[in-house]
Amino acid sequence: MNNKIKIYYDGASLEDIKKNIFKNYISGYTFNPSLFRSLQIKNYFKGCKNISELIKFMPISLEVIADNFKDMVRQAEILSKLGNNIYVKIPIVYTNGESTKKVIKYLINKKIKLNITAIFTLNQVRGIFKIIKNTETILSVFIGRIYDAGRDGEIEGRKFVNFIKENKSNCKILWASARQSYDVIKATRSGFDIITLNKDLFKKSQLFGFNLKKYSILTVKQFYKDAKKSKYNF
Repeated sequence: MNNKIKIYYDGASLEDIKKNIFKNYISGYTFNPSLFRSLQIKNYFKGCKNISELIKFMPISLEVIADNFKDMVRQAEILSKLGNNIYVKIPIVYTNGESTKKVIKYLINKKIKLNITAIFTLNQVRGIFKIIKNTETILSVFIGRIYDAGRDGEIEGRKFVNFIKENKSNCKILWASARQSYDVIKATRSGFDIITLNKDLFKKSQLFGFNLKKYSILTVKQFYKDAKKSKYNF
């Protein structure tokens, strides 16, 4: 696997964290409310606390679940106190589409480390850039969903990377919502600092460099084995 880019494990289960799987490749962890739901975590804050207690030496991005200034700030302050390695995830907009710029500015002034999430357009970054320019804020650009919308995510992603470089910012650009393991290579050549991978994509990425002839044989064997297991008659 290419190691020129930092890889964060997206939505790791508590069991996988305890086992420290993919330990040779992971540089951090990311979570969001939807991932918590898929992990069947019932108590949101308790889930965040449990994760923070298991991961001490890598950055963890944990998201607020509020939709207004007051509660976002309150939740962000609580999450930030779970550890020095916590990056609080703040959506770039509220559910009504308005910018969370005031929240971001307030938290930056409080020296809270941030991961700005659900970014889709460069204008969204421009709108908060003066606030975050001289910080190491993570900017999570949802490249996978940009692809879903029929745009070339790699081309769009390079716009963010170039903007940060041209303006000599310390912010880090994260390739979010990866759709295939090859996104690691695309993110690396595009100049991204970080990419998130879920468990399935991590497993697939272990095949990088695998002999294609052998892979062909293994694929045929898999189909044949499944046909036998299903006891198909023809």
